[in-house]
Amino acid sequence: MTPPTLTTTETAPTTTISATSTSRGYQMGSRGSHNIAKGGQHPYQLPQFTNKHEERKWALQHMAGAFRVFARKGYTEGTAGHISIRDPVDPTTFWINPLGKHFGLIKASDLVHVDEEGNVLPDGNQVAINAAGFAIHSAIHKARPDVNAACHCHSTYGKAWAAMGRKLDMINQDVCTFYNSHDVYTDFGGVALEAEEGVKIAAAIGETGKGVIMQNHGLLTVGNTVDEAAYLFSLLEKSCQVQLVAQAALRPGEELKIIGDEEAKYCEYHDGDPETLYTEFQPDLEMEIYLNKDFLE
Repeated sequence: MTPPTLTTTETAPTTTISATSTSRGYQMGSRGSHNIAKGGQHPYQLPQFTNKHEERKWALQHMAGAFRVFARKGYTEGTAGHISIRDPVDPTTFWINPLGKHFGLIKASDLVHVDEEGNVLPDGNQVAINAAGFAIHSAIHKARPDVNAACHCHSTYGKAWAAMGRKLDMINQDVCTFYNSHDVYTDFGGVALEAEEGVKIAAAIGETGKGVIMQNHGLLTVGNTVDEAAYLFSLLEKSCQVQLVAQAALRPGEELKIIGDEEAKYCEYHDGDPETLYTEFQPDLEMEIYLNKDFLE
């Protein structure tokens, strides 16, 4: 649901590619949320803006909503964890959460605007930010011009799976969203206070990756919108949980049934584009608006 306080102009066009099919004869067609909507237009359309200040307001409200969703899902760990968005007005800067504010209390007005050097800018909240969060997120925004948002938390199942030091297996339809688009950062260097650690983490995501499993640390996801990045984080966390449960349930001699490459690619193609991933976050955002929409302030 688009918060009622905002005005948008038009919906994003669907990107069309040459139609191909799988060996089963299943058509690839064009990517976009139209693939999962039948009988009408998808109810959650990705907006585009002609006014960058209106876009900033909308993005900050959705960012605050993402923190509320993360709080409800239990992704907090003391003062660790951060979400950032590239500023639509000045793309060389970004917004991030204030240090020490519980995710469940964050409002749009609490968010902090910083430049590439970590200086707090005057048009945002005038408080400290997490130093490790700045090191990681600043490196990501510099390395990936296509990324407008990034999410990182020390969530329970993400930390547990990160201790394995390996990628997730394609064992169900949902995790196939990360098919050939997630990796593992194995060179844990301690708390990411140094700029070099942030640069290495950004490099591990790759040029087109959606997320990274940070060995001995946690999970990190990126997206074109904060909605996409936030949904991907919840999906990556749940996928870690599912794989841990599935592995624990194996009887001696059993193995997990892995989805084939062609089928995994088909799933990723239809479920893993920015437009569709944006829509996947909207039910959770709508729930937060229903529970307490003060985060829009």
